[in-house]
Amino acid sequence: MLGYAVFLGGNLVSWSSKRQQVVSRSSAEAEYRAVANDVVEASWLRQLLAEIYSPLAKSTLVYCDNVSAVYLSTNPVQHQRTKHVGIDLHFVRDFVAIGAVRVLHVPTTSQFADIFTKGLPFLTFAEFRSSLNICRG
Repeated sequence: MLGYAVFLGGNLVSWSSKRQQVVSRSSAEAEYRAVANDVVEASWLRQLLAEIYSPLAKSTLVYCDNVSAVYLSTNPVQHQRTKHVGIDLHFVRDFVAIGAVRVLHVPTTSQFADIFTKGLPFLTFAEFRSSLNICRG
């Protein structure tokens, strides 16, 4: 499952949860696909803001709980262990290289997007829901 939450300031402006279209051969590839999906959404929102004359001056932060996926986003060298990752996903590196996106590691315990993709214990769910600024009605 792919999931993301996009914030502008402290406000949740976009979110998604969907099944991956392909079967990944490793957890690093699955997480890197999720990062690529996030970067697509972030770049679309950055373009939209630029078109309405409110361009973002800072890099978009993308948080990932997989160290290997974070490393893949910045390292242009193909290694034996990552050669199975499709070349079509490496556009993330281009966004990182120009400074539009920064991919940072976040501990799994702080990965708010898990609320969209996993069954969570109630306390974790309530904490993540609160972090998304979503209130019970």
